[in-house]
Amino acid sequence: MASADLRDELLCSICSSIFKDPVMLRCGHNFCRVCIDRVLDTQDESGVYSCPDCREEFQERPALMRNINLHNVAERFLVIKQEQEEITGICCTYCVDSPVPAVKSCLLCEASLCDKHLRVHSKSPEHVLSDPSTSLEKRKCSVHKKILEYYCTEDGVCICVSCSLAGEHRGHLVEMLDEASEKKKEKLRNDLQKLTTKRVETDERVRSLEEHWRKAQEKPAGEAERVTALCIDIRRRVDDLEKKVLSEISRQVKEESLSRPALIHQLEIKKNELFWKIRHIERLSNMTDPLAVLHDPETGDLCDPEEEGNEDTGRHDKQLHDGDDQDVAVILHTLHTLRGVITVTRTGIYVEGPSILLDVNSAGNYIIISDDLKTATWTQKNQRRQETAERFQCNQVMSSRGFTSGRHYWNVESRRLGNWRVGICYPSIERKGYHSYIGNNNKSWSLLRCNDQYSVIHNSKEIRLPHNISSDRVRICLDYEAGLVSFYELCDPIGHLYTFTAAFSEPLHVALCVNNIVAGVNIEASVLRICS
Repeated sequence: MASADLRDELLCSICSSIFKDPVMLRCGHNFCRVCIDRVLDTQDESGVYSCPDCREEFQERPALMRNINLHNVAERFLVIKQEQEEITGICCTYCVDSPVPAVKSCLLCEASLCDKHLRVHSKSPEHVLSDPSTSLEKRKCSVHKKILEYYCTEDGVCICVSCSLAGEHRGHLVEMLDEASEKKKEKLRNDLQKLTTKRVETDERVRSLEEHWRKAQEKPAGEAERVTALCIDIRRRVDDLEKKVLSEISRQVKEESLSRPALIHQLEIKKNELFWKIRHIERLSNMTDPLAVLHDPETGDLCDPEEEGNEDTGRHDKQLHDGDDQDVAVILHTLHTLRGVITVTRTGIYVEGPSILLDVNSAGNYIIISDDLKTATWTQKNQRRQETAERFQCNQVMSSRGFTSGRHYWNVESRRLGNWRVGICYPSIERKGYHSYIGNNNKSWSLLRCNDQYSVIHNSKEIRLPHNISSDRVRICLDYEAGLVSFYELCDPIGHLYTFTAAFSEPLHVALCVNNIVAGVNIEASVLRICS
């Protein structure tokens, strides 16, 4: 079958164009789905349905069955036709002997024209010229076979003059094709501008994400270097401590090896002297001649053996135990130093918690909360805040944010005056009475300053710290998964105060409690501030 004959078989009898989404009626004829739907819509009014080709009638609106094979053949034909046009171009319809490129196409004649045939072509207005095209039938109305000159804005289709005056588009708002085309191109230009802007924004976001990813890739390397340097420093300090302790042990062993034999020798001499004195006293005690006892020349050299023995024993015991006390002092000092090293290591793996803001809705009426929600200050003036279920009756406040995972730390600064508490608590903590203070229940853990003494407290069990805090800053460390709450003194080096262990079951909030009473005397109001 020739190409022209094949093309005729692929034409829809309604629109005279290559099938688009072809469907088949029960009679076997095929049409474009849009075309046959339009025809059936016009037949809905009469209720009589028939095939446009064979006029076979149907009792009800016929079902449309998609013809997949015909659809594939039509699509393949269009692809081959387009490929041929791209290779050969559009040629003049009238130059039969040899192909000559066309410069215009006449919509009325449905022919393409070269320069030669264009000069002799009719100049009548009905002969509309356009750029060369192989699909001239698409530029004509499928119903009236007239040139498409207008655009129906209501239906969004191109129509001919008959469609506008007497056809189904009669009375609709129409525009000239050029005018409608310019409006659409203007809209497309606006859409293009918006899409271009979005593309630029997307490119910028991609670059931002790539930069973030790059930094994220570099961060672990920096963290690894920091951890390696920290471990090297720890090993160095531990090695130095080991050498120091071993050197001290060696020194003390050497001193012991020199001093102990001499001391033992002195004691042996003293022991021998005591033996002969005892023998002499026993001999005098057994004499019957009183003159011999009283005139014994050595009696004056015999001192009170109990007094002298006690004095020598105390001196010798002191010499024996002094060395042990030194050993204990050195070991304790070494352990405390090593503990400082371990503390630095442990705090190094925590990260500073997100910004903590105090919740004014939980603040007692004798606390002033700063504008930045970071500072709590005791005041003797009742703030007369609205009573709520969240508000503490004591001079206490908690953070608005709670934490249910991770390892975080927060620093709290005080004036080191007055009585105060810092710690963490569950949101379900009591808000009234003695058990509402942080540390006085099983839902909070606290560091307490009371009358210049420092303690840690949980569930009303108070543990006095062995020494006072010299710094005005303390650190709260939380390891939620491990169930650890630790308090540190921010000095150099950082000093570990105490660590609580627990199995956390609720979110944990930072809590502050302030007062101005010390041993019953009013002094400057205490201030606590959460700081970096």
